[in-house]
Amino acid sequence: MARIQLRDVSVSFTDPARVPVSRMFQVRRERNLEDMPVEAANRVQALDRVNLTIPNGQTFTVVGPSGCGKSTLLRVVAGIENKYRGQVLYDDVDMQDLPPGDRYIGMVFQNYALYPNFNNAGNLSFFFKNHKISDEQTRERIQYTSDLMGIEFNELLPRRPGTLSGGEKQRVAIARAIVRVPKLFLFDEPLSNLDAKLRVQTRVEIKKLLHKFSITGLYVTHDQQEAIALGDQIVVMHAGRIEQVGTYQQLMENPVNVFVAGFLGLPPMNLLSGGSISGDKLVLGDELIPISKRVQPLVQNGQRITLGFRLEAVQASVEKSSGNGIQLQGEVEALEPDYTQRTQVIYIRNGIWNYAGVCSLDVKLNLGQIVNVKIDSERLYFFDTDSGIRL
Repeated sequence: MARIQLRDVSVSFTDPARVPVSRMFQVRRERNLEDMPVEAANRVQALDRVNLTIPNGQTFTVVGPSGCGKSTLLRVVAGIENKYRGQVLYDDVDMQDLPPGDRYIGMVFQNYALYPNFNNAGNLSFFFKNHKISDEQTRERIQYTSDLMGIEFNELLPRRPGTLSGGEKQRVAIARAIVRVPKLFLFDEPLSNLDAKLRVQTRVEIKKLLHKFSITGLYVTHDQQEAIALGDQIVVMHAGRIEQVGTYQQLMENPVNVFVAGFLGLPPMNLLSGGSISGDKLVLGDELIPISKRVQPLVQNGQRITLGFRLEAVQASVEKSSGNGIQLQGEVEALEPDYTQRTQVIYIRNGIWNYAGVCSLDVKLNLGQIVNVKIDSERLYFFDTDSGIRL
């Protein structure tokens, strides 16, 4: 276990085709280009003054759009990418000159990265042979790991990776990471190649293992469900920078800027741009929306504002709504039923704006139908349009 710190870490590349990890693990060139967020002349700024602390025993999941620097962050922590500015510390020890093989990290990749010429027991024992550990200790550690991985894992050990399904390969890859008793787990989108059922099963296995060993972990994913399920905290990245770190609830309730609000959530926050301040009101098209007393001192006349609200703040019905709140009308553009919750997500167009709301599945709606919408005025978010910062 280890406490991981990144201090003002920056990474830039002059030639995206020559990133070291592509040579070491034969990752496709497109995969590298996907992780290059900012281009300036012939240089690519992959990480820009990143600061992050992962407490001992916690797992941080990293999310963000393609090209935001997630995988570069992982490679820097692992030591695969060592041409960076700043510091990477394990328990306050600078890792700059320590190669990946001596850091006692366990890594799991999207493409498994198993040795095809070894059987699976050979894949698990490779670390021990490389470090000249006795055969007896190696067998004991493999058996212990096999028991941890559960029923039928022993049957996979004599086989070669080429004979396994995707789910079985990923189980072997996870076991190979565990068997060396790592200080740190690093996961680079390990479930992306699995079907939906296997993703859920493997996600549960990973969660159990992380909980059992309390090993510090960094988990990169495009899947917000994985991030929510596996992370003690979530790191939101954009254009090589960390925008915000927190629990899912913290990020949902208190996004620091319009990017976090518009990225995180299933679906993300509704964002209506084009508003401006007039007195104590936000002018948004033909609507005058009251500004909360908390926000009023932070704005000035004429300031451009983006209005935000979660779908839970939107009530749609075929009948006229009553009570407080912003009253609108809109056209139903799409419907997504949730039979478990007995609700449906409604995508509504109102003039130039599109937004999502929710109502009971018992309310029968049709595409193109005009519905009455009420938005809870106590659940509004106001963002400065120019800076993106939440007010």
